[in-house]
Amino acid sequence: MHRLHPNLRPWLAELNQQTAQRLAEGYKPTAIGAREALAQLTAQMVSPGPDIAWVNDDLVPGGVYAVPVRIYHPAPKETLPVLVFLHGGGHMAGSVSVYDGINRRLAAASRHIVVAAEYRLSPENPYPAGLDDALSVARHVWRTLDDRGLAYRRRLSLAGDSAGGALCASLCGLANPSLEIARQALIYPCVDYTLAQPSVAENGEGLFLTRARTDWYFDNYFQHGEHRGRASPLHWALDAPPPATLVITAGRDILRDQGQLYAEKLQAAGAIVERLHLEDQVHAFLNMEALVPEVCELAYRRIGAFLNAG
Repeated sequence: MHRLHPNLRPWLAELNQQTAQRLAEGYKPTAIGAREALAQLTAQMVSPGPDIAWVNDDLVPGGVYAVPVRIYHPAPKETLPVLVFLHGGGHMAGSVSVYDGINRRLAAASRHIVVAAEYRLSPENPYPAGLDDALSVARHVWRTLDDRGLAYRRRLSLAGDSAGGALCASLCGLANPSLEIARQALIYPCVDYTLAQPSVAENGEGLFLTRARTDWYFDNYFQHGEHRGRASPLHWALDAPPPATLVITAGRDILRDQGQLYAEKLQAAGAIVERLHLEDQVHAFLNMEALVPEVCELAYRRIGAFLNAG
């Protein structure tokens, strides 16, 4: 049995009690509730974040849908590399606004121009709409930066947490090397939609992200009978050399094993792979920063160092 950070124990106990009471009172999961829950959690636990010199919203055209983005440039007079960030939320929740504090921390820690994508969400926009949007942003972000007259270095990296990590890994599997992705940072990523690993049963109840909740997310994402294994980067053949990858996993997360297996797969294919395993953490700990500030600080520091290596 994996240990749990002492700050998380009482908080999880209270959360589980509240969840049980709401279910007893007739609560039914909906996209509205999922989005509100992640937004409220993040607002309570993640402070606004550091000031970034230049922050503005824009659109990245070029695909079937012009994707809204928020651009964070920590040093507008400097030519910095670019990081496309794809937020988590089970492909159903999360947004640029919800993740604003996290994006600011990433921009400050990495000294990258962070371009945070407001990709489309299920159930209104099921698979592969969000993946199409992520690919469009990665391909066409340069046009938007040029239109803004921003100084940048044409070096593209990707980062994402949970479902956003799934999108990053998918982009690397589908479009690399044409995208010329320099590095990717995957934070407790979902890379196997079949949920076939032992950590799913081990951590599937009472540890924030449950098996039932994850099944519900995926049922809303895959609405047309798609083969979930074929949509999972863990099961894809690696036809091109993978980019250098940082994989961050949490010991009390149902997605722990698949993240670790994916790191092993990339390493076996010859990729430079770094790992940060946080044994006593649960899924989505970046959204719980007030409970585990030292853990989040470590994660941002490692992400920044990784993105600037090589």
